[in-house]
Amino acid sequence: MTGTHKPQRHQVVVIGAGAAGTSVAASLLRQRPDLDVAIVEPNDIHYYQPAFTLVGGGAYSLAKTARPQARTLPKNARWIRVAVTGIKPDTNTVVLSDNRQLQYDILVVTPGLKLDWDKVEGLKETMGRNGVCSNYDPALAEYTWQCLQRFRGGKALFTQPPAPIKCAGAPQKIAYLAADYLRKKGLANSSELKFYAAGGALFSVPDFVPPLTQVAKRHNVGLLMNHNLIAVNGDRQEATFQFTNSAGDATEITESFDFLHVTPPQCAPDFVRDSALANADGWVDVDQHTLQHVLYDNVFSLGDVSSLPTSKTAAAVRKQSPVAAANILAKLSGGNLNASYDGYTSCPVVTGYGKVMLAEFIYGGKVTPTLPLNPFKESRFYWQVKKRFLPPFYFGYMLKGKEQDIAHKPLD
Repeated sequence: MTGTHKPQRHQVVVIGAGAAGTSVAASLLRQRPDLDVAIVEPNDIHYYQPAFTLVGGGAYSLAKTARPQARTLPKNARWIRVAVTGIKPDTNTVVLSDNRQLQYDILVVTPGLKLDWDKVEGLKETMGRNGVCSNYDPALAEYTWQCLQRFRGGKALFTQPPAPIKCAGAPQKIAYLAADYLRKKGLANSSELKFYAAGGALFSVPDFVPPLTQVAKRHNVGLLMNHNLIAVNGDRQEATFQFTNSAGDATEITESFDFLHVTPPQCAPDFVRDSALANADGWVDVDQHTLQHVLYDNVFSLGDVSSLPTSKTAAAVRKQSPVAAANILAKLSGGNLNASYDGYTSCPVVTGYGKVMLAEFIYGGKVTPTLPLNPFKESRFYWQVKKRFLPPFYFGYMLKGKEQDIAHKPLD
């Protein structure tokens, strides 16, 4: 509001209605139906993002990933359908794009992250054409499948930018699906597949590197570590990478392609990076166990935008949300913040059609399976879990603030 109007005030203001914001708000209102909760979210559609890889591989419908935002939000929350442009934690104020201001007792920062297409020269101009695709945007995922169907052999490149990124296993999942598809179409011998990763390892948890390396080898996907995509010339179908050797020396390498799947660089939204809540890397600086901000004790954050040293996945949010809700309610009532997050996340790494390796782990990269199955073996059961069980579980259970769960246990 402007002029003489006073800022609108709520007990709890949640920024963002993705997996994190919606599940926390629903949990709070399930436990305290009288709580005054406002959710600030400009988008009308809520997507189940973990299925985008399957959409790009032709194994899932994009339409099935989408729900109207109005259907996914808790009914007794107030939906403020505008964007946030600023946060002023010293005055407990959120600034909106229509110049209104909101004040809060508790702030929950869950806007997700920003796909930084502009960080790669020429990428934005060629996305969605010239065989340049990405599963990281719902507007582009179907084009990945179109490109794969049109591919008749040649060079197929897949990229992964520097960490942290959303669902760090996703860049290699589409490479394995593509390889499997080309094998089934009899195009494997006339195709060259390469996976370029900016980091030095195929996966962040060392125990999963050997089995995933074997998957890549089986699919004849060449692995090139320490290669960061820095430019794309779509008209010439060329990608330029910066290779950094063990001595730290950098050189540029340009590769032609017929198919290029790009995972864009990612960062926190501008209004977060420009706020007092951000750490040096731009993420909301929270305690890794309580999810409470390290300086502002009435601010909490979880999900992709948080500084939590774990993978940015919906599975991580599923474990973070109950902790955040419990500690927010404790803060409101003047109690101690006793709920603690152990860093759990999981990444169902699709290794081909009908096959998934489920990587589950906590802080420190300790492997913690939920079910008594070998986590290092590909499983048809987990493919069915990913494709058929998890989407309805997400919409009908997690986003409703329900929290009963199966415990994960450290691997012996």
